[in-house]
Amino acid sequence: MLVVMSPAPARPTALTIAGFDPSSGAGVTADLAVFAAHGCFGTSAVTALTVQSTVDIRRVEATGADLLAETLSCLQDDLPPAGIKIGMLANGDLVRVVADYLRTLRAEGLAVPVVLDPVMVSTSGSVLLDAHGLAALHADLLPLVDVITPNVDELELLTDLTCSDEPAIRLAMAALHARLPGLAIVATGGHRPEPDDIVLQAGAFHVLRGHHIATTATHGTGCAYSSALLCGLLAGHDVVVAAERAKRYVEGAMTFAEPLGKGRGPMRLDWPARRLHR
Repeated sequence: MLVVMSPAPARPTALTIAGFDPSSGAGVTADLAVFAAHGCFGTSAVTALTVQSTVDIRRVEATGADLLAETLSCLQDDLPPAGIKIGMLANGDLVRVVADYLRTLRAEGLAVPVVLDPVMVSTSGSVLLDAHGLAALHADLLPLVDVITPNVDELELLTDLTCSDEPAIRLAMAALHARLPGLAIVATGGHRPEPDDIVLQAGAFHVLRGHHIATTATHGTGCAYSSALLCGLLAGHDVVVAAERAKRYVEGAMTFAEPLGKGRGPMRLDWPARRLHR
């Protein structure tokens, strides 16, 4: 049962539960920029501090489970979210804290949409979710989320299946869907030769065609995609339309990005407003 609070706020509040990237290309800082670009008010609960730049990740310090739990409770009391995006969770203790929080919302009849970006390993090879965290993700968190947005590497880790081509990706998605039929799966294709996304919802596949963009501004694409998808859900779109709009938003963010940093630079996350005011 969906509980609607009255009077409705002018902007929906979107909560990101994710790590902090000091270069602002990914994590909570990027998520908040995406929320703002879509007309949402963003709040955040930080799961880890990282030492990173556009080049690499040098250090990760996970937030204490009690601190994360207190943050979520504090925000819920004052700024309850209309939707939740989950990113990096680091370890099993933090996964369980987030799962407990979602169970509390469900018990209170608050049917807020939850989008999970299963951040596990960085492009540079840093482990961002340990083995205990992955086990807790399967046992505790996945049954409580509405949409998951893995890339091909993450889908392989989630299913222990090889995703070498589109038929293999569909088989892995179907295996995950068979275990969790209420979960919508969006397999993102930015790392593939054909950058198409595949959506599996209610047993039906949908393909969202994409094209390669010649840019090094690809830092945080998964974060931005999942956050934009959540904003689409909050705007009243279904998962397929929200994923399509998120894909086009990320393509625009890469297209309009300016060169920053020495590695994989940040995208231009405010590009819709930039185009509007040109």
